[in-house]
Amino acid sequence: MTTTTAAAGSRRAPKPARKITGRMIGMNVGRLLLGMFFAFPIVFMLVSSLKPDEQIFSDMSSLKAFLPVGDLSLENYRTTLDTVPAFRFLLNSIMVSVVTVALGLFINSLAAFGLSRLQWKGRGLVLSLVLATLVVPFETFALPLLWWVNHLPWLTHQGFTILWTEGWIDTYRVQILPFVANAFSIYLFYSYFQSIPKELDEAARVDGASWFRIYRSIVMPLSGPAIASVSILTFLPAWNSFLWPLMVVQTEELRPVMLGVSYFFQLNVAWGPMMAYSSMITIPVLALFLAFQRSFIGSIASSGVKG
Repeated sequence: MTTTTAAAGSRRAPKPARKITGRMIGMNVGRLLLGMFFAFPIVFMLVSSLKPDEQIFSDMSSLKAFLPVGDLSLENYRTTLDTVPAFRFLLNSIMVSVVTVALGLFINSLAAFGLSRLQWKGRGLVLSLVLATLVVPFETFALPLLWWVNHLPWLTHQGFTILWTEGWIDTYRVQILPFVANAFSIYLFYSYFQSIPKELDEAARVDGASWFRIYRSIVMPLSGPAIASVSILTFLPAWNSFLWPLMVVQTEELRPVMLGVSYFFQLNVAWGPMMAYSSMITIPVLALFLAFQRSFIGSIASSGVKG
């Protein structure tokens, strides 16, 4: 009898049924229409990338433009890959974006940890200076940055001989290293670290843990949503970067995918291959956002409230 009562008591009470009101229906219909408004261009691009040009124009005046019907094939993708080294451009962008994200996560989180968890004089001023850089547009310091990276040294080797060279132009590192440190990423980590109880630090210090051990074993494992947000917010600018690669990349082998867009469109290709190329550079970004959207939205919401 006691066991039966306890089991019944441990069962979760069913949630009361929500009353469907006209306002609720209106809000859901509004959300659906708003979602369709933003999704239609992407759907049109993906569907058109599978159709020949004649069908794209004939379907343009009806809903068939958004439906995968008719003569569908991957011919546009084959034409795109035969016209330009699109896979090479994609691999360049993936490599640059992934390395920028990986280095950015470590550098920015470490800087935020020092600002939020350590007590030292002047950290408020340093945080203010870091945040002040957010209002400076990249275009204002692009030319000074170009001059700077053109005079920076780098170590190279010829066989077993190490040599100093000057200038980073037309390399992968010039597309990555200037954008590793990011003020917004530091602020996002800083805001999230502030929500983690500092009693954990004190307990770890009593047990003899170093500050880096606290950062690596306590703070970072609890910061999954912030890591996901910073990953997306770092990946997108690195993937969409156009002006800086246009200034520093000269050879085709190092071109990222966005620089390849202008090169591809200058060849006066048809609409189908243009949609295929656009789909190839959009799908990785969509996949990344869909994979981390829950953590991304949760981190932005919590950081916004506490920031």
